[in-house]
Parts: sequence; C-alpha cells; structure tokens
Amino acid sequence: MKKTIANLASVLAVVMGVAGIALVLYAWDLPPFRSAVQVTDNAYVRGSVTLISPQLSGYIVEVPVRDYEAVKAGQLLARLDDRIFRQKVDQAKAMLASQEAALANSIQQQRSAEAKIGASKAAVDSANFALRRATENWTRVEALAKKGVMAESDREQGRTTLDQAEAAVTQAKAQLEVSKQDLQAIIVGRDSLKAAVAGARAAVELAEIDLANTRITAPRDGVVGEVGVKLGQYVSAGSQLMAVVPQGTWIIANFKETQLSRIHSGQPVTFTVDALDDIEFHGHVERFSPAAGSEFSIIKPDNATGNFTKVAQRVPVRISIDEGQEQAKYLAPGLSVVVRTVVQDGTATAAAGAAEQPKG
Repeated sequence: MKKTIANLASVLAVVMGVAGIALVLYAWDLPPFRSAVQVTDNAYVRGSVTLISPQLSGYIVEVPVRDYEAVKAGQLLARLDDRIFRQKVDQAKAMLASQEAALANSIQQQRSAEAKIGASKAAVDSANFALRRATENWTRVEALAKKGVMAESDREQGRTTLDQAEAAVTQAKAQLEVSKQDLQAIIVGRDSLKAAVAGARAAVELAEIDLANTRITAPRDGVVGEVGVKLGQYVSAGSQLMAVVPQGTWIIANFKETQLSRIHSGQPVTFTVDALDDIEFHGHVERFSPAAGSEFSIIKPDNATGNFTKVAQRVPVRISIDEGQEQAKYLAPGLSVVVRTVVQDGTATAAAGAAEQPKG
C-alpha cells in the first residue's frame, strides 16, 4: 500500500512538473505551443482628440454648445468678452492713420523742397547775371579811371558793386546746396516713416487677430466632449475649455517583442471591442513604433542597478480600420480592444528590424 502511494506521488510530481513546464512554454509562446495567431488585449481605439484652449484671457460671455453635441468646422464653441479688443483695433487703426498722414506730409514736404531747389537755381542764375553785369561795368570804370576821366569815388563804387555781385553768387550757390540737403533729409526720413506705417499696419492686423481669437471655433467637424467652461467664467490663455473629437479612428495594439517577428506591415487583423459585444471588425497592420513603449514613458526604467528581472517589452503597432464596416462609426477613442492576427509561415516582417536589438 505504501509503495502504491509512493508511486502515485511520483507520478503526480512528474505530471505537475511537466504541466509547469508546459505552462511556461505556453506563457512564453514557445514550441510546441507557438501559434500562428497573435493575440493581445493591450490595445485601444485612438483618435485625433483636439483640446480646445483660448489664445487670450478674459471672461466667457457665450457658450452655445452642449456636451456631446456634433459641430461643424468653424462653428462657434465659446466667445470671450471682446470690448477691450475692439478698442485696441480702433486704437491701432487711429495710429495707422496718423502714420499715413505723416508719410503723406513727407511727400508734400519733398515737393516743397524740390520747388525751393528750383527757386535757388533761379537765384543762382540771377546772381550770375548780376555778377556778369557788375564785371562788365567794372571793366569800363577801370578803363576810364586809367585815362583820368573817372572820379575815384565812382571807381570805388564800381569795385564795391562787383564784390557784392560775387558775394551774391556765393550766397545763392550756398542756398541751393542747403535746399538740396533739405530734400535729401526728407528722402532719408521717408524710410523711417514708411517703416512706421508698416509697423502700424502690422499692429492693426495683430489687433484684428486678437479680436478674431475672442471667438473660439471648432477646428474641424466632430463631436464636442464634456464642456468644462461656464458662462461668466474667467479663463486664461491655454486653459482647457473642452475637446472636439473628429471622425476617423485607428487601433494602437501593444504587442510583446516576442510576437513582432510574426507581424508585418499590411497584414490583416481582426479585433473586437469590449463595448460592442462580440462584433468582429477587420483592419490591417499599418506601421510600427520606432521604439518600445517604455522609451516614451516619462520615467524610464533603469535596469543597470539592483537585481535584474527580464520583462518582455511592448511595442506599439498602429492598425488601420478597414472601410465599409457599418458598426465602425461607434468606435470611440479610448475603448479597450482585443486584437488577433494570423501570420503566414515564413513571412518576413518589417517589425523585426524595428525591434531588433544590438547583440553583444
């Protein structure tokens, strides 16, 4: 009897040992339990969830949408009090008008300076004529004075007239140069006035942009999430008001690194969603993450210290949802998914290169 019990215990121990080994092989997906069907429940529906935030700070005066309401691109979601921003637009436009008036005045000053240059040139010509006449008169006076038929006082008067004519020519030329410099100063100052006009025009555009930003609109068609902003609430720039979820979803499945060698781009997959009972959806493997999910975590694991326990890493795989599936419209971002893919034997995988680690 004792011998029989000992034999049964030995057999039981052997069976338990074999079962344990089989369980380990099955858990690690090793032969003879290596299956062509790759399954993961670490998968979720993803979508382009757009968080709506204001670019300005102010009080909310209008919230025309409600929770989970469908909206169109450009539809008003919320509006800030715009009285201050309207005044800033008017102020910027007034400054622009002032700068444009200064530029127009500069143009008029240029025309006046050009007219002064013309007058100065005429004055130079007049002075030259007077100088030529004084020179001719002095030549006659000098000849008569040498013959003794001209009084000394008349000779001195003729010389004085010549000197005055020469001085008048010099003065007229100097005035012409002053007029030219005045024109040049006006032209040089024109650039600063043009820059001031451009700056004022840019200020108007910025003020108008700020005014437009008091209207917070939907960036694209979609469905509004929970509306967190209330009428009369003061909001700061960048604070989250609500979210808009557009149409168009995909699946992110986090497969173990040991599964990647049997998954490749374009491979068909099926998946079910916990929220939609047993409805089976179809899709295709689209692309693989360039690194394991742990590399994108805020606090990365450090295996260089302490005792080391190897853990199979997860690599995100993006799966596109095939078109023409009626129930796909109910796939909302964040829903849990179970993904199944059947791999053909001997198929090369694009993921193997992405997940391959250096040896050494």
